[in-house]
Amino acid sequence: MDDQLAELAAETGSDTRKVAQATEYVHRGKAFAVRHPDGAIELRLTSEIAEAARRTPDTDASARGDDWVYFAPRDWDDHARDRLEAWFRVAWRFAGE
Repeated sequence: MDDQLAELAAETGSDTRKVAQATEYVHRGKAFAVRHPDGAIELRLTSEIAEAARRTPDTDASARGDDWVYFAPRDWDDHARDRLEAWFRVAWRFAGE
């Protein structure tokens, strides 16, 4: 997942910053994703998209709010990687608005 996140950050021109032991992904000064040291990632979508995303495997609500989704796959298979890429791009786009 780290390689995939590095590629996505480079493609989108996202900045990263360390906050405690987590890594935040930032676009136009707004954090839209947070990578935790335990392997989970939280992504800021819209509340409607986050609600739908939470119906997929390996997701949960985030303490960050209704527009965030907590994503912690046990296995980073192709489906998990596809969801990460899609949600990262959506989160990046909304952070720029």
